[in-house]
Amino acid sequence: MSEEQEIKQYLKENGISQVWLSEKTKIAPCKLSYSFNGRRKLTLREYSVICWALGVNTDKFLRPREPSKIVV
Repeated sequence: MSEEQEIKQYLKENGISQVWLSEKTKIAPCKLSYSFNGRRKLTLREYSVICWALGVNTDKFLRPREPSKIVV
């Protein structure tokens, strides 16, 4: 599950609306919707502001990933 999907699930489980999150973070509702539905990735700034608004550490929604191939 992506970070965006993890946040969407967290909102649902805690009764937090995307409208509230948009107002709190000043991130446009359409950007949140696109992000939570897999149509765009959150920027690092957006992700950190969302974590601040939710009162969670920035590692809350992160999951370890296998590194992709690195071209040298």
